[in-house]
Amino acid sequence: MPTTLLARAMFGAALLVPFVRCQEPMPTPTPTTAPTDPFLWLEDVGGDRALDWVRARNADSQKVLTTDARFAELQQKLLAILDSTARIPYVGKHGEHFYNLWQDAQNPRGLWRRTTLAEYRKDAPQWEVVLDLDALGKQEGENWVWKGASWLLPERTRVLLSLSRGGADATVVREFDVTTKQFVTDGFVLPEAKSQVAWRDRDTVFVGTDFGPGSMTSSGYPRIAKLWTRGTPLASAQTIAEGKVEDVFAYAYRDQTKGYQRDFVYRGVTFYSNELFLLRDGKQVKIDKPDSANAGVHHDWLLLELREPWTIGGKTFAAGSLLASKLEAFLGGERTFDVLFAPTERSSLAGWSPTKNHLLLSVLDNVRSRVFVLTHGKDGWQREPLPGLPEFGTVSANAVDEEESDDYFLTVTDYLTPTSLLLGSIGKGKAERLKSLPAFFDASGLVVEQREALSQDGTRVPYFLIAKKDCKRDGKNPTLLYGYGGFEVSLTPSYSATVGVSWLEQGGVYAVANIRGGGEFGPRWHQAALKQNRNKCYEDFAAVAKDLIAQKLCSPAHLGIQGGSNGGLLMGNMTVMYPELFGAVVCQVPLLDMLRYHKLLAGASWMGEYGNPDDATEAQWLQRYSPYHNVAKGTKYPKVLFTTSTRDDRVHPGHARKMMARMQEQGHDVLYYENIEGGHGGAADNKQAAFMSALAWVFLHRTLR
Repeated sequence: MPTTLLARAMFGAALLVPFVRCQEPMPTPTPTTAPTDPFLWLEDVGGDRALDWVRARNADSQKVLTTDARFAELQQKLLAILDSTARIPYVGKHGEHFYNLWQDAQNPRGLWRRTTLAEYRKDAPQWEVVLDLDALGKQEGENWVWKGASWLLPERTRVLLSLSRGGADATVVREFDVTTKQFVTDGFVLPEAKSQVAWRDRDTVFVGTDFGPGSMTSSGYPRIAKLWTRGTPLASAQTIAEGKVEDVFAYAYRDQTKGYQRDFVYRGVTFYSNELFLLRDGKQVKIDKPDSANAGVHHDWLLLELREPWTIGGKTFAAGSLLASKLEAFLGGERTFDVLFAPTERSSLAGWSPTKNHLLLSVLDNVRSRVFVLTHGKDGWQREPLPGLPEFGTVSANAVDEEESDDYFLTVTDYLTPTSLLLGSIGKGKAERLKSLPAFFDASGLVVEQREALSQDGTRVPYFLIAKKDCKRDGKNPTLLYGYGGFEVSLTPSYSATVGVSWLEQGGVYAVANIRGGGEFGPRWHQAALKQNRNKCYEDFAAVAKDLIAQKLCSPAHLGIQGGSNGGLLMGNMTVMYPELFGAVVCQVPLLDMLRYHKLLAGASWMGEYGNPDDATEAQWLQRYSPYHNVAKGTKYPKVLFTTSTRDDRVHPGHARKMMARMQEQGHDVLYYENIEGGHGGAADNKQAAFMSALAWVFLHRTLR
């Protein structure tokens, strides 16, 4: 397990960073809400009436935005960036080859390709195409979107490919041979579903999928894990473990590390609690950890990331700590731990990645990246900083191949410096630069500040500010404030060519708020804004907005805000709670009806974050933080652009549809655009991404200048 945030990344309300695609065909929901909702019919995702409504709203928005003189040029610039051959082709090592998925104008759905390290070091590597997704889609009459590959170790000749129709989270899984570059005849195949599949060996796989009625959780994910043998019907697969219907998900997998092969069952009880079992002699042996802790196993070590304080063996370990214990000793009852990381008030664990002989530990120190090398020897764990890292910016460290070497990749980025990819080896000095982005926008004269705003309860809330050094403080600068504030997701500095070209080069001011609900300062920062305390993230975001206005960088008429997914919920609540602070709102793939979200698609999995609308007490606070139920006729709101995707089977498009319909009925100034493809990221290829991005930027320019 290369990161302790695996389950959150796979099943969460994904972070939607500004105009960059993230990574769900859509079941029609069963209406269970009270009949007083006049727009319930808009939850019928593919219904003719609902889609006619969508097309009409899309046409209205296109009439306003795509006819703007700036639209065509901006869309072209954004598409050129997304299709640029100067982009870094990020790779993963499998055997002797480095694999990459590449999308550009000629290959909108992508080429899965590979090369050698010697070639990759070159400015223009020679690539060998393994699978052409555009050709495959044309041949099969499908709009396939890449969703990943699960490798069979150690031979690395077979993968289980996940392919999505139109970008949905639901995928078709097919076995593929990378040596012949062909799908395996009579290989493992799963029909479209939100499946979990993992190799056990060449002829057996662990599988969780839609086996029929009762096999999925209320969140829409598998609750039954089975072992499926090659050449046998899926219906004959042997049940290994079962979760409960009210769980988030359950699945089984194998640690394929050479010399440490073992099988596990993971049960996601809620979004923030789980159970881990080792399969031994046909029985499940529970890892006796706090349910709120995330667990990983590397070689003979058990690693626990605590989300709450834990008192054990007469010692109390703080929430946010990373502990290590010998797995077999732990299973035998021993409770001796080494503390690999202990948080401070302004530092948190960002992740960890094992190499063959070491552990790379990534830390956020006041939202700035630090990376350390941990090595276990006769004197216990030793910790050294990874050499050659920048003082500022975001650094991601990941093992190249944890079984074979101590090599690592570093991705280094900040708001103004083009992203670089480096390759290093622990103990061999500084990493070498392999690839860098060109400067897609002119950053001269721009400066980055890290500032703090004081929230309503006195909490200091950091935020990043990017603006011209000589920016006039006259309150008239078009300013965009971005936020997320949920699921323990941290917003760290990164180079965004689209933000640079579309906003910063045009004289705009850009700010990113590190509000509570995120993970910038560990579990406590996240938990401070859970459920009934959701108002804290909204108060934090408002405090940053007020600070920007107090500095006379902008005034409400020139201040826009943007966010997606959980950040779309943030946008909805800022609109209805603080309408006097903003002039424009871009609300992307949002949650907005918080009394029905748990009935729609994956929504039930997020009750640990927001609360349970079926509980009368929790429904009271949920209604307070439900934009759909708090928007009012007669109130002056900022102009709003809602965007979503028909193919989003994670956050239901009904949220955005219903909010748009209600605000339009009340006479508010709102626009709406729904992309037919794209899943939760809103776009299935670069052309769609450029179009959706240009819509939002033109809306902001028209409204805030």
